[in-house]
Amino acid sequence: MIGLPAHIQVWAYPGPCDMRKGHNGLMGLVERHFCRDILSGDLFLFVNRRRTLSKTLYFDGTGYVILYKRRLKGTFPRLWDRPDADPTGIELSASELSLFLEGCKLLATTSLRSP
Repeated sequence: MIGLPAHIQVWAYPGPCDMRKGHNGLMGLVERHFCRDILSGDLFLFVNRRRTLSKTLYFDGTGYVILYKRRLKGTFPRLWDRPDADPTGIELSASELSLFLEGCKLLATTSLRSP
């Protein structure tokens, strides 16, 4: 994963997403669903229904970037079943995003943040 500052905000879409969406389709989801500005520098995570594909969208200051990952074995955690899942979006830390992309199943059952 590209090095991220610890303070960066990561927002996960709270359900499966159509992975055929490109930059414009994902930006539309960010604007409509998250009601956030894509130019803020926040990262937005999307996962397909089978949880084998993920896309992370962000604006790096000069353009829009999509990081795409396909799991060869296993699946990504099912974030939308977490106890702290919010229907408007699930906030993750940079560390949680890294664990998610590695396939850590612990993320599906609990939040790593202290109360």
